[in-house]
Amino acid sequence: MIDWIVILQAGVATGTVLLFATIGEILAERSGVLNLGIEGMMLIGAMTAYKTAVLLGQPWLGVALGMSAAGALSLLHALVAINLQADQVVSGLATNFVGIGLSLVLGEGLSKAGAISLLPSWTVPGLSAIPILGPILFTNHNVLVYVGYALTPAVWFYINRTRPGLHLRAVGEYPAAADALGINVYRLRYAYVFAGGTLAGLAGATISLAVAPGWFSELTTAGQGWIAIGLVIFAQWDPWRAMAGSYMFGALRRLILDLQGPQILLGLSNPFYFMPKLGFFLQMLPYALTIVILVIGSREALKKRLGAPAALGTPYVRGERGK
Repeated sequence: MIDWIVILQAGVATGTVLLFATIGEILAERSGVLNLGIEGMMLIGAMTAYKTAVLLGQPWLGVALGMSAAGALSLLHALVAINLQADQVVSGLATNFVGIGLSLVLGEGLSKAGAISLLPSWTVPGLSAIPILGPILFTNHNVLVYVGYALTPAVWFYINRTRPGLHLRAVGEYPAAADALGINVYRLRYAYVFAGGTLAGLAGATISLAVAPGWFSELTTAGQGWIAIGLVIFAQWDPWRAMAGSYMFGALRRLILDLQGPQILLGLSNPFYFMPKLGFFLQMLPYALTIVILVIGSREALKKRLGAPAALGTPYVRGERGK
């Protein structure tokens, strides 16, 4: 039989990767900048963090450097999209290719690096004894999972209950009006694209040093950056919805793996174990769902109903009328 506690616990652990990347993308898009380079930023963050742990034996330093490397790459996208006012889709895709290429070149040979120092895992005393929720949320999780618990309400509060958060929403909704009030649109967009990039780097570091530790290759991120972009639409640019969606996708991926094993399913031998082609179809489902979300969310009328920032994807030129 399927152990749903284990599946949900794994969903929280692996969903933390998506949570960091999705919240980072929410910050960038709330400022009006679409960043399709998340996958490349995650990969370069994973490579930098893992390589630092291999060479120096310092996983926390690896996390910091991984975030910095991804943040530096995000500034390239910011330069092209904000200052040069290029198409943000093209710029994001190009940045993605740069990140993937750099990570594979600089990370050559890391797949054979062997054992490394990893980030610690904790069980929270008291909270771990809560029925059902305790084993799922507070038992034997990596420390970065708990960082995700704190990050989500903090970002929600920042966006919705603080003056800087109000400025962020203004820049993403009507940058001309924000500029007229003395808000530096360019500086804020740079800041939030950089913040989104660093969180993408944290997501990558979480994979290589926490969730799937001791391993790096071109398959490390496995398309999770694209899932994060789809989750932003699914979450309607809200951090709490992003958390729920991230954990749901994480649990779905673990469930698919369990369905392909030889364990007993509902009292019968698992049929998916004997039908590998059907197993491949199940593995495809999270990515297919992401494509469906992106296609549906690309419709302009629906984007407005979902609450997309009005100036998302639109370069701002100071002095021009309108957005």
